Amino acid sequence: MESLKDRAQELQDIMDEFAGAKKNASIFVKEAAEKGDIVIGSFCQYAPMEIINAGGMYNVLLCGFNYDPPIPLAETELPANLCPLIKSSYGNILGKTCPFAFYSDLIVGETTCDGKKKMYEMLSELKQMHVIHLPNIPDRERSLESWKEELIRFKEALEERFGVKITDEKLRESIHILNQERSQMAQLYELGKLDPPAATGLQMRSVLTAEYFMLDKKNKLEKTERMLRLMREQWEAGKGPYRPDQHPLRILVSGAGIDGVVDKTIGVIEELGAAIVCYEGCCGIMNMRRPIDESPEADPMTAIADKYLEVPCAVMSPNTRRFEQLRSTLAEWKVDGVISITVHACTPFDVESKTIGDICAEEGVPFLHVRTDYSPGDEGQLRTRIEAFLEMLEGGR
Repeated sequence: MESLKDRAQELQDIMDEFAGAKKNASIFVKEAAEKGDIVIGSFCQYAPMEIINAGGMYNVLLCGFNYDPPIPLAETELPANLCPLIKSSYGNILGKTCPFAFYSDLIVGETTCDGKKKMYEMLSELKQMHVIHLPNIPDRERSLESWKEELIRFKEALEERFGVKITDEKLRESIHILNQERSQMAQLYELGKLDPPAATGLQMRSVLTAEYFMLDKKNKLEKTERMLRLMREQWEAGKGPYRPDQHPLRILVSGAGIDGVVDKTIGVIEELGAAIVCYEGCCGIMNMRRPIDESPEADPMTAIADKYLEVPCAVMSPNTRRFEQLRSTLAEWKVDGVISITVHACTPFDVESKTIGDICAEEGVPFLHVRTDYSPGDEGQLRTRIEAFLEMLEGGR
């Protein structure tokens, strides 16, 4: 019979595997490319993974969350006041420092923000590109029709370019697998509901990031299922990340493109004793809870289009789904405070942070908005503001 110590070590081994997923994926992608497998690089939640996987291809997230060397290099061609995610994405490909882009047979982009659209035009001179046009008014009937047409064009482009046939049967199989992934990520977020939480915000972020780099889906599903079970067991035995009598401040982190600022924001929040219980944004709980329709009568392409059009990205206007879901999340996770993190020059998320703050005020939840980028230098300022906010919350208990 396994002891608690054995299970704790097994959980740590799984978390270490997730933490090393990106490094391992670079080896996996290189070997896959050398075998003649097809690799598709993407940047965003709007890249339709179900279609890519149904074609027997590997979908991998491209590098775009580091400062040096890609951003200084990108600024030789792009405006310095552009979003750091865009500059980092472009600079990594320009400087050939992203192995995933190097081995990608095709890169898929999406017309989310203006900066990305213009960057993709320049990127097309360096790599083979397919850009999907994303409607920005999600509630219009024509938007779903237009989006489905774009996804069909993408499917047909993959079929023609790579000589594959993406059937409805293969799409349904792919939908089922990726629905399982989303369900597991939603279960991970559910662990944050517990008091104290059964997972830290850094653990959640590590697993969410690994989702894009663990390309052996069967192995990933098995490891994640085991991880969730072990986290729950450890918590029930009083051996979770927090003592049973510990009740840390419960923080919801809002924003996008924040993987490049994890250490100086998310890491600081938890280092100062608070617990990040949930994330809100493109890869947050809202996007994980809603599966793609798997019913036999559902047209798979329509079902995929319908799901992806509901991604709560700030490029949507009006973005009512995001705001409605935020209200319920604040209550469900019993949030003590919200910290909105926006990267410089990300206009859509920066503007929407005002509405996020208004909703928090209406719900009686304190709110902090910080702006940052991927460069070093503002760590002290961020720490001071976060620490003051957490002290205010603690004083109001």
